[in-house]
Amino acid sequence: MSHVSPSADIAEQLPCWVPKEALAYLLHTETGQPIRALAREAGVHASTVLRQVRALEARREDILVDQGLSRLGRRVLAAEARALDADPNVPSTDELSQEARRVLRLLCEPGAVLAVAAEMDKAVVVAESGDGGTTRRLVVDHAAAEAMALAGWIACEDPARVSRYRITAAGRDALKRMVADAENRAFGFGEAPARFEHAPVAKSRTVSGAHPAFRNRCLPAETPLTLLARRRDRSGRKFLSDDLVRAGERLREDYEMADIGSREDEGWDRFLTKAEAARSKHGGATAARARVLGALRDLGPGLGDVALRCCCHLEGLESAEKKMGWSARSGKVVLRIALQRLRRHYDRLGDDGTLMG
Repeated sequence: MSHVSPSADIAEQLPCWVPKEALAYLLHTETGQPIRALAREAGVHASTVLRQVRALEARREDILVDQGLSRLGRRVLAAEARALDADPNVPSTDELSQEARRVLRLLCEPGAVLAVAAEMDKAVVVAESGDGGTTRRLVVDHAAAEAMALAGWIACEDPARVSRYRITAAGRDALKRMVADAENRAFGFGEAPARFEHAPVAKSRTVSGAHPAFRNRCLPAETPLTLLARRRDRSGRKFLSDDLVRAGERLREDYEMADIGSREDEGWDRFLTKAEAARSKHGGATAARARVLGALRDLGPGLGDVALRCCCHLEGLESAEKKMGWSARSGKVVLRIALQRLRRHYDRLGDDGTLMG
């Protein structure tokens, strides 16, 4: 009969995203397991585990890391006592992946930071606006922010009363993996789909001839909305106001959470048909899918096409104009009209306009 160690039993009760260094730290500090015993189980030298423990202790100067370790510490003690319902606020792997895709994608944009205050139970993604101020882009659950900091996806260079976190290189790599995994699940593949040699592949300006449905894996820092938001009209006013940008970002959030997986070269009518068919097949993103369908139906053809292409698929205006047969430089005007209509749609829903998902 196989014997399962107490450490392995506790590890099974924690989400898969918890780093092994954090697990060793918690087992040592919360349950009192010796460094040498943890090293034997991991198959490493005791000095390796000791360095991990000391490194985590030093990182507790970071408010998110400190609170994240405290939250996980309560879960470790609960697992040791077989009280598995002690702290339900620790995000699962799927919950963290869904939230991290939204947060990290926004943090890839220039000037975007995650602001965290010790006395607040939520964190906020803010970005620099064209007039020198800041615009709130997304409200983030504190437990998810703690997990991202503990995993090393975000970092704070100068802790203060309000700490500002930026995405790290590890965070960008993690985002690419999560986006790829979400796309593969949407297409029904456990791994990236292989192309049949006899199947024609549409030509596109993608890296290494990648399929159009996987273009967004490059995670561009600039989107059509952020580019237009910096432009000004002849009177000096911003071409896109902050509330119009928020409306477009909200549509993109719901689209990503819906995991519909539509091709970028599909128009408004074909997209709605496929999304309706996906309702009965996918149960995990029903609410987000319904919000996307409701918004695009309200926009209708034309406005819905440009919103789908530029907000959801992050297609450039020049490309959208060519595909839809519009004259040059007309796309930005139509997109602004679509965003105005989209903002009114969200206003009628009675929401407060924040990107809460």
